[in-house]
Amino acid sequence: MIKKLLIANRGEIASRVIRTARALDVQTVAVFSAPDAGAPYVSEADEAIALPGATAEETYLRGDLIVEAALRVGADAIHPGYGFLSENASFAQACADAGLTFVGPPPAAIRSMGSKTSAKELMTAAGVPVLPGLTLGDEEDLPAGLASLAASVTGFPVLVKAAFGGGGRGMRAVVDPADLDEAVAGARREAKSAFGNGTVFLERLVQRPRHIEVQIFADAFGQVVSLFERECSIQRRYQKIIEEAPSPAVSDALRAELGAAAVAAGKAIGYVGAGTVEFILDASGEFYFLEVNTRLQVEHPVTEMVTGLDLVALQILVAEGKPLPPEVASARLAGHAIEARLYAEDVAAGYLPSTGKLSRFEMPSFPGLRVDAGFASGGTVSVYYDPMLAKVIAHAPTREQAARLLARSLAQARIHGVVTNRDLLVGILREEEFLAGQIDTGYLTRHDPAGLMAAGPRTDELHAIAVALADQALRRLEAPVLAGVPSGWRNVPNAPQRVRYASSGTVPARGATPGTPEVFEVSYRVATGATQTRAEVCVNGGAAVDVLLHACAPDLVDLQIDGIRRAVRIDRDGGTRYADSALGASVFTEQPRFPLPESHVAAGSLVAPMPGSVVRVEAAVGDAVTAGQVLVVLEAMKMEHSVRAPHDGVVAEIDVSAGQQVDQGTVLAVLSEDPGSQGDPGVSP
Repeated sequence: MIKKLLIANRGEIASRVIRTARALDVQTVAVFSAPDAGAPYVSEADEAIALPGATAEETYLRGDLIVEAALRVGADAIHPGYGFLSENASFAQACADAGLTFVGPPPAAIRSMGSKTSAKELMTAAGVPVLPGLTLGDEEDLPAGLASLAASVTGFPVLVKAAFGGGGRGMRAVVDPADLDEAVAGARREAKSAFGNGTVFLERLVQRPRHIEVQIFADAFGQVVSLFERECSIQRRYQKIIEEAPSPAVSDALRAELGAAAVAAGKAIGYVGAGTVEFILDASGEFYFLEVNTRLQVEHPVTEMVTGLDLVALQILVAEGKPLPPEVASARLAGHAIEARLYAEDVAAGYLPSTGKLSRFEMPSFPGLRVDAGFASGGTVSVYYDPMLAKVIAHAPTREQAARLLARSLAQARIHGVVTNRDLLVGILREEEFLAGQIDTGYLTRHDPAGLMAAGPRTDELHAIAVALADQALRRLEAPVLAGVPSGWRNVPNAPQRVRYASSGTVPARGATPGTPEVFEVSYRVATGATQTRAEVCVNGGAAVDVLLHACAPDLVDLQIDGIRRAVRIDRDGGTRYADSALGASVFTEQPRFPLPESHVAAGSLVAPMPGSVVRVEAAVGDAVTAGQVLVVLEAMKMEHSVRAPHDGVVAEIDVSAGQQVDQGTVLAVLSEDPGSQGDPGVSP
């Protein structure tokens, strides 16, 4: 029996494991890096041990330090979560060698699936359908005529994938054979950085496929069962953002076929514990093996919601050497569950990670809603790890009801301090094609994310009015004297006050250039009568609006315009204002009335769109470059981002070098504008 469990992970999955372990009366031990010292999971565990360092390589990927920590506190088992060391056969073996129970499959099973290429060979022998492919070793030189070779083996389009990893890292889709060599080189670099091995393989890219995976569970007595499928087709950059169970495309007959293939895969590798067999499903209903994830998946909650099973509890049970209980083999589907991954990222800027203090993080509480969060209000999103804030899961009798519940929950969340993908998630969940179940892995290629985010009502103007009135209420509250003097810059009672705010929300105004802040100038005059308080308000010089104020406080404005009453909640963090209402959320920065002279970067400067590390510099001073050409490549959170020339020109300056750490806004290079070109310089991540 497991008595003390060390969780070799961080964030929401560490909290998730701790929650089940506590219910089973298993003591828990957390490990944490310096940036994670204040994370919720650290205080939730019974004990916690610091791992010196900040990066994953210094901490969560140091199997030796983790085993040492487990032995030091008397733990008898280690749960690896997902990512990091969860699919590392050497780590699983090190745990066994140290007398620790590894809550996961045997090292041999992990090893057999560690290489996607050898995994495909094993699945072929087991009768599981696979796609033809071509492998390129870590240090192997690219063969001459690679495009021709790929065309003969796989055909085009082709997908380049890391052989020793997942999560979209080291993956490239190639349509034009001329782009293959560059795609392979880039995938190799990314795979090497993320997984320590640059081996990649090529396989035929199925057009408009669905990504379907099957949850399997196995015990040490040879029992392998299928716990049905999950639909994971809504992806950005090959990373899942919305998952659901069951799949709207899978019939009972197809479900039986998928389950049988997944069970055959598990038996072929002698699997024990929780695992996932991933497939792609083409338009004709044929499916092909992708890989086996020898761990618990990020999206496991949707399976838990529709089966009523606790997969972490089952993992611990199997790790203790017990057989799977009868309720696992007899599990049935009940209702529908959808999970959304809430990321700290700027969708409009190309899904760039967003870092900083999460000043407020509050999700509503509804029946059927589950939130697995890795952060709480006041936490900090660092540059070192995956930017997922939480998984939000809705369970309801039907798919449409689950989508509605999840959309409403995300829309009403109060998330302040970092830019998130919340508006994109809500837009997808409310979009007709998604609601009809007509989805595939190219969904976000066919649907412009900016269009999905802008599908809801425009709320910034209303919120700007509320923020201006809330700010004047705060000034009145803080005024030590002359409370009857108007609250703005003017002290003439019959003259309107004026204030300007720049909106920095993720959704640009319709017709505006993404990333360009919309400015709202609000003029107002507040009049308090015997029974009512009203305000006359103008926005950007428009017609005067009569506002009836039911409440006007620094943190809440209850206002009525044209007979429609709405409540807007206001938060402040320095010079930033956050406004939330039933219509959505807005972020504003108050603009100075008399701005001080500011220093500006030189014309033609290309700046870093996010904090990160310079992977390589692909241009030199004096080079003539063309629009779209890559000049500098950055890496953040194990993903590469290319900074490209916005126009033809000549490189006037290169201000960084490979290996250098840069902050957001750091000047990377300066490009002199070609006399025949037009347009403003910028970055194209």
